[in-house]
Amino acid sequence: MINTRDILETIRMIREENLDIRTVTMGISLFDCISDDPKRLEERIYGKITLSAKNLVAVCEALERTYGIPIVNKRISVTPMSLVGAGLDRDGFVRLAAVLERAADTLGVNFIGGFSALVQKGMTRGSAALIDAIPEALTVTERVCSSVNVATTKAGINMDAVRRMGEIIKETAYLTRERDSIGCAKLVVFANIPEDNPFMAGALHGVGEPDCVINVGVSGPGVVAAAVKEAGDCDFSTLADTVKKIAFKITRVGQLIAAEAAKRLGVPYGIVDLSLAPTPAAGDSVAEILENMGLSTCGMHGTTAALALLNDAVKKGGVMASSHVGGLSGAFIPVSEDRGMISAVERGILSIEKLEAMTAVCSVGLDMLAVAGDTPASTISGIIADEISIGVVNTKTTAVRIIPVWGKTVGEEAEFGGLLGHAPIMPIRNESCEAFISRGGRIPAPIHSLKN
Repeated sequence: MINTRDILETIRMIREENLDIRTVTMGISLFDCISDDPKRLEERIYGKITLSAKNLVAVCEALERTYGIPIVNKRISVTPMSLVGAGLDRDGFVRLAAVLERAADTLGVNFIGGFSALVQKGMTRGSAALIDAIPEALTVTERVCSSVNVATTKAGINMDAVRRMGEIIKETAYLTRERDSIGCAKLVVFANIPEDNPFMAGALHGVGEPDCVINVGVSGPGVVAAAVKEAGDCDFSTLADTVKKIAFKITRVGQLIAAEAAKRLGVPYGIVDLSLAPTPAAGDSVAEILENMGLSTCGMHGTTAALALLNDAVKKGGVMASSHVGGLSGAFIPVSEDRGMISAVERGILSIEKLEAMTAVCSVGLDMLAVAGDTPASTISGIIADEISIGVVNTKTTAVRIIPVWGKTVGEEAEFGGLLGHAPIMPIRNESCEAFISRGGRIPAPIHSLKN
């Protein structure tokens, strides 16, 4: 039975607390596009994407009108291009990125993800060529996003890939230096990458997915922050129950949109991603939730515990609301996209080391960090290695999206615009880890990976 009070509450959450569907993402398999003729491959990829997603934007806009729920982004994810274009060289992959960009532009979607490689145990020639192509590919495109999976709990950490990604990030930063190195905002390095993630920059369409599928990412930090504030001076059990109940309601909205979008598009409904994804808008901050729990500032002592409670309660409430939960599903802590995080960094309270500790208990990792443009590639690789180790040892997804902003240093700020926001340049340790990173090879999988 429809409850009038629930309807009014949802309307209030949308109007006053920034509740929205952050993304409806269509995943598309490109395996049937594979060809040994590069030109035919490009034609097939463009044709498959534009045919499969021809109604995506129109359907999302119709759902917005029908239900009054904002759908912020309409996105596409595709099969990792290192697999689809395995026989191509570097220049061939740059051309494929241009094909993805042209398809995204034709369809009017915000981003397209899947310019990706899976190299947790080693690199094929195709994977190496795609990785080499990333800096130019992200420079000549606006909507293409890239991800590289360098580790899994089962395989361990490919340190050769970690070292190479430090170099790739530096090169990408240089090529997009006129725009505060924004190319790096479209590039993420993963451990245990999920196959059904609807969020960019890490979205890809996994090899175990159907030919076409709809995945939805919901978001409501403002709603949760308001609920926590209203709960007042309660104990932690009551606080967790408060978050669970509101997460249930948020996820129900996501499931409704996911099911309706899939039905109207004639494709399967995949998952709802429960992640709390902040924006630079006032009242849409994960940091604000933590501060409403009683912390004077996000980043002070107690922050990791507060985030652990939040992340767990969001998951528990969400899984009760949807039978198909996936993607990343947790609380995001992207610095540049969260007004409270930005403030905490500017005041010197929130450091990279504290953010790293927080990623042990949330989704997904060190995200949208701006550092000085002269940071050595080996230092970036060291930051990646530390974060990826947390994911591997704890059997969870972790990732790094770090931006060495060319020509800027600590005390300055980078401006990315839109949902990407702006970020103060964060200080990092100056001591070198070059000798460690240059060892190469693989860090073995942890003993608890042997579960067969």
